[in-house]
Amino acid sequence: MSHHTDGDRPLVLVPEDLPLVEAVPLAERNLPASTYHLLAHTAAAGPDAAALHLLGEGAEITWSYGELLRRVHQAANLYLSLGLTPGGTVGLLLPNTGHTYAALLGAQAVGVANPVNPMLADHHIIDIFTLTRAEILVVAGPAMLPGLWEKALRVAEGLPGLRALLVVGGNSSLNAAHAPRRVRSGDFERLAAEQPGDHLITSHRPEPGDLVAYFHTGGTTGTPKIAPHTHAMEVYMAWALGCSGAYAGGDGVALAGLPLFHVNAVHVTGLAPFMHGASVVSLGPFGYRDKALMADFWQIIERYRVTAFSAVPTVYASLPPLPDGVDISSLRAGAVGAAPLPGRVRADFEQRVKVPMLEGYGLSEATCASAATPAFAPRAGSVGLRLPYQAIKAVSVDGDDRPTGDCPPGQSGVLAISGPAVFPGYLGPGGPDPRGKIFDGWLLTGDLGHVDEDGYVFLTGRAKDLIIRGGHNLDPRPIEESLLAHPHVSGAAVVGRPDAHSGEVPVAYVTVTGPDTGPDTGPDIGPDIGPVKGTIIEAELLDWAREHATEPAAAPKAVHVVESLPTTSVGKVFKPELVADSVRRLLAGLAPDQPAEVVLEDGRPVVLIGTDPDLAATLDRHNIAHRTVTS
Repeated sequence: MSHHTDGDRPLVLVPEDLPLVEAVPLAERNLPASTYHLLAHTAAAGPDAAALHLLGEGAEITWSYGELLRRVHQAANLYLSLGLTPGGTVGLLLPNTGHTYAALLGAQAVGVANPVNPMLADHHIIDIFTLTRAEILVVAGPAMLPGLWEKALRVAEGLPGLRALLVVGGNSSLNAAHAPRRVRSGDFERLAAEQPGDHLITSHRPEPGDLVAYFHTGGTTGTPKIAPHTHAMEVYMAWALGCSGAYAGGDGVALAGLPLFHVNAVHVTGLAPFMHGASVVSLGPFGYRDKALMADFWQIIERYRVTAFSAVPTVYASLPPLPDGVDISSLRAGAVGAAPLPGRVRADFEQRVKVPMLEGYGLSEATCASAATPAFAPRAGSVGLRLPYQAIKAVSVDGDDRPTGDCPPGQSGVLAISGPAVFPGYLGPGGPDPRGKIFDGWLLTGDLGHVDEDGYVFLTGRAKDLIIRGGHNLDPRPIEESLLAHPHVSGAAVVGRPDAHSGEVPVAYVTVTGPDTGPDTGPDIGPDIGPVKGTIIEAELLDWAREHATEPAAAPKAVHVVESLPTTSVGKVFKPELVADSVRRLLAGLAPDQPAEVVLEDGRPVVLIGTDPDLAATLDRHNIAHRTVTS
């Protein structure tokens, strides 16, 4: 067996490294007690080393590790001066900036950070901060993100337990005039600068088992669930991600373009590089959506000697061409996850850039990552090898989604994870509650797949995405992969459309590339999914899908070419909106003259109708949920 190391740090570059790493118990790794200790240790070892290169915020500036720790101290001390209780929650409604890193890590130093997607609806944000008992709220000012300050004021009114409202990048005197009278308000940067930066003004230090963060999961409809993290979970994850070799040699530089309310950004482009003394290049408030910065993407890689970056498939598909003469020899790999990866996107990237695209797998409930592709031993079709000290298996489940037995290697089931990254359960009124999600220490992920004898993980889909056609379970992922194999298909998502005969049938939505040779695909029905002129007419794609279907029942009933697939804030395809669109299209044929609105309720499309009994009967026959609305 071989064993790879970077100094005293073990690396997992081939499967044979795993048992050698795990021969040393995790408890003997002497990991920091908290994320605060993690940062303090790195800053003490190299205070002048570059921690953050901040782009997209005006003039480019760099914070050293000493500067980052100073600003974390000031943020934490500001929270304490405003009356934050020990272990209290600080809510964050911020795009990515240097102040966001300071505000988040400062909250973790003395309490719990709760970063939330600013684009969520007001009532969902209020529900989240009510459940997490947020005492202080840090938000972006009008100059940074238009409309967010007004949203923050509405949220603050709905949080009776809120102590203070702090604004980043705003007019503090104007903002204070509009804040609720019971809530202290002010400019985050100015007030933090008044606090000591060389130490914490409390003797309390967080312990490994203390809660450190609340992350909301998934959906954009219905109140998201809250996944609590402990310091031990996040410190372990920072250490384990370093085993990939992304920061080997002490010269690692990570490019950050995903939002800091998501676990990938916080860990892959935050805590992990900070633990291992690497630098982070932040693309600023708009991240990968910053058109000006993305136009210079390869020049940024060259200038900052970036060694790795993490993105979703849609980002890779939209990268600009690699210019001649740009030196990107520092780049070691591109990491990808969150959605099915078109083989063509991988091939194009690896051929142009001459570095591997390494897939990974993880979820908020298991801190961030549970599997990553080892640099020297990728395995076709796999999303990676389990990370050290984590165990992954496939299990069979009963009708109540309770595990009934382990699947042997290679046999598909619901993936389950155990180990130091597993969360204590979703947050409830009384604290984390493991019921219904964790069984004998094993987290049921809801993902379908199998694990081979070496610990490589293979995904086949989501249990909740299964399409049940006449009692026959269909996994949409193989259908999507067959469509993605078409030379002009750049994206694909398959969902179940209600059907009078079979309950539901598969329909596909695709994006295409190439010369415009097709007609408009139909009327503009959905709010987010409009008509486009497709590269390939839908009939050709439908024939392709039928020819490549794994079985006749898996052949889509329709293929819709769309301009773009709806996604969540972190780039995952948002399938409920596609199901809703399929219902709208079906309604246009069933009842073209009947006024009806399709909305999403708890992630399920529901047709809002009047008191027309014929329309209700038609919807019932076609297995379409509906609700009567009277004015």
